Amino acid sequence: MTKTAIAPDPNARLPRQIPYIIGNEACERFSFYGMRNILVPFLITSLILGYAPEAERQGIAKDVFHTFVIGVYFFPLLGGWLSDRFFGKYNTIFWLSLVYVAGHACLAIFEGNKTGFYTGLFLIALGSGGIKPLVSAFVGDQFDQSNKHRAKVVYDAFYWTINFGSFFASLLMPIFLRKYGPSIAFGIPGVLMAIALFIFWMGRRKYVMMPPTPPDPHSVMRVIRTALRGGGPGFLVAVIGAVLALVAMATWPLGRLDFVPAFCLALVLVMGFGGAGASMQLEHARGVHPDAAVNGVRAVLRIMIVFALVTPFWSLFDQKASTWVLQGELMTKPEWFQSAQMQALNPLLVMLIIPFNNLVLYPTLRRMGFEVTALKRMGWGIAFSGMAWIVAGLLQLKMDGGDPTSITWQVLPYALLTFGEVLVSATGLEFAYSQAPQSMKGSIMSLWMLAVTVGNLWVLLTNAAIRNDGTSDWIAGTGMSETAFLMFFFAGFAFLAAAIFALYARRYPMQDYYRAV
Repeated sequence: MTKTAIAPDPNARLPRQIPYIIGNEACERFSFYGMRNILVPFLITSLILGYAPEAERQGIAKDVFHTFVIGVYFFPLLGGWLSDRFFGKYNTIFWLSLVYVAGHACLAIFEGNKTGFYTGLFLIALGSGGIKPLVSAFVGDQFDQSNKHRAKVVYDAFYWTINFGSFFASLLMPIFLRKYGPSIAFGIPGVLMAIALFIFWMGRRKYVMMPPTPPDPHSVMRVIRTALRGGGPGFLVAVIGAVLALVAMATWPLGRLDFVPAFCLALVLVMGFGGAGASMQLEHARGVHPDAAVNGVRAVLRIMIVFALVTPFWSLFDQKASTWVLQGELMTKPEWFQSAQMQALNPLLVMLIIPFNNLVLYPTLRRMGFEVTALKRMGWGIAFSGMAWIVAGLLQLKMDGGDPTSITWQVLPYALLTFGEVLVSATGLEFAYSQAPQSMKGSIMSLWMLAVTVGNLWVLLTNAAIRNDGTSDWIAGTGMSETAFLMFFFAGFAFLAAAIFALYARRYPMQDYYRAV
């Protein structure tokens, strides 16, 4: 029996439940960016880090921030699993949002208590990360064949909502932190998240709720496990990765690394060596699994390499809320202006750059004979992030030399970094979706978010390395301050990644997994 295609209705209206989801997203994004963008300025002056010498507080605050970001982009794995296997999207979003609200409450209540405050950060990472892959997918569930062409309007609204919320949160919350203190500054995002949850709950009787799905016998992990079963050189590579992962985990009880970077490093080693081993003998899975599933896993493994090369970009990008904020604290600026407010430039520039690229830059380049492919855009995006950090490093050298430097100079690195973000972030997920079959697209979303986790892992590992006396002495021997050196180091990290990315892009076999009309 064949299914009859349903023609889209040009007069179809948006599903009536969509405003509840959009309202929820608007408040949730303000709440997240509101607390995130004042986290580092709060920590370096709070009683929570009162045990540490003042010279060490900035480093500790950066570690706390990047550990938090790691959690936010790791917990989507948990949220997606709970939703797909047990509770469905609505229930998972609702209950994890309650956890999210509780986390905000902890930040506001325990502003001077280390355990209580860090518990709040954990709960926010769990709640925010857990719902991150579900809300946009829940929007898609509300559409059918007759009105699916209207979904783009909603996703555009999502994008603008995220940047709109981020813009005003970045502008306003540093002011509340300075004038009214951390309880109010962290309490306001908590109230916004509670409102977000209430709006979401109000639409409960109108939503289309898809049931959890049974386990897929031909999932990515099952195909990889079949490929590695029975030994072979690929299996040996995977075993080496497992052994190295155990060594990485051993750095935690030995006091070399904290638990989070040790665990994430172990995860990277397992995924990297396991993926490499599986790709060496993936043909072993044919016959046990359909050819489409095996080919899909091979596509996912190729995309993993692309995502791995993008992780240095996230190392640089997320430090705008830590390293660049701390740099801005030492720059000259009006008394009423806070360095954390410079982060408002990012969402504002995103809303300007994307239409500029689509309407002006890309058409102009095509007329000049340059085809701007997805991989080329991503490679250049990584390079532009490196340029941003070169400029930031030059500003730091100027400051280290004793020259007063206005914070307005940070506009240039922010512009370069945001241009890179548009080229990488706005392109990367679209590219990955086009390269993986329908059944693998959920895995791709998880891997994309894990790339952000790994990017922040590189920051933590670098910060741990420079605490070594030998490394500190070597940096001092360069004649640069530690901050300036690290800025140029991360710029070089990005340029190296961009060069390798360009070489890999030349031999990448492009696929087309867009569904047929």
